[in-house]
Formats: sequence, structure tokens, C-alpha cells
Amino acid sequence: MDEVVVLKKYANRRIYDTEKSAYVTLHEVAEYIRAGRMVSVEDAGTKEDVTAFILTQIVLEEAKKKNALLPVPLLHAIIRYGDNLMGEFFEKYFFQTFQNFIRHKQTMDDQFKQWLDMGINVSKMAQQSFSDISPFQPFFDSFAGKKKEGEEKK
Repeated sequence: MDEVVVLKKYANRRIYDTEKSAYVTLHEVAEYIRAGRMVSVEDAGTKEDVTAFILTQIVLEEAKKKNALLPVPLLHAIIRYGDNLMGEFFEKYFFQTFQNFIRHKQTMDDQFKQWLDMGINVSKMAQQSFSDISPFQPFFDSFAGKKKEGEEKK
């Protein structure tokens, strides 16, 4: 599963999966990535690495469905400052920050799940304890005892 899926992009915009020996869509490439696979895409004619271009296409298609990807001011900055400054930022800082966010989110999700599980267990234990120890139990026992005495006298 850790191996890279090698894809070839043809001039007619079709993408060929060399592992499956079949053409695939951008959606299928996105599914590979969601499943944890890495992809490498090369232009079939020039042998140039076009992975970044194809992945950008996938991101843009997803953004098109939701009508938003990045805030407009950030998009303006990317265009204004171009490849030099923004490329360095994305390569050095953004990816690391994003990875940290994903790790933090996973940790918080796991912690929240543990709290929920612990709460469910405590709730079950509390219900059992309260059913065994009711503050009104002596009252009901004495009432039941008096009732039995009254029934025996009749």
C-alpha cells in the first residue's frame, strides 16, 4: 500500500494507471490519495513530471463543487507574489503546519472518544449504584413492612 501509483497523462487529457492497465478519472486518482496512496504522474510524451499539475486539477475540481477553496485575499497574494515567495512558504511552512493540524485533530478526536467512552461507563456504573443504594429505600421498606403487618391483621 505504501508504493507509489504511477500514472501517465496523455495529450488527450486521459490518465493511464500503469498498475491497473486502465484509464482513470481525476476522481479515481483522488480516491487513491484518500485511501493513503501516493501518486506520480508523468507526461506520456515528454516524460515530464506533471504530478503537481494533476493534483492541483483535483483540488480545483473539488473547490469548484463547493465554490470555494482559499480565501480571496490569499488567492490575490499568491498571484501577486508569484512562485518565488509563495512556493517557499507552501513548501517550508504550510505543509508542516497542515501536518501538525492533522495530528492535533486526530489526538483531540481520540481524546474526545475516550471521554465519551469513559462517560458511558461511568453512567452505567452510576445507574447500577443508584439502583442498589436509593436514599428512599428505607422509607419504602418500612412502608412495605407496615403494609404487610396490616394485611396480616385482617
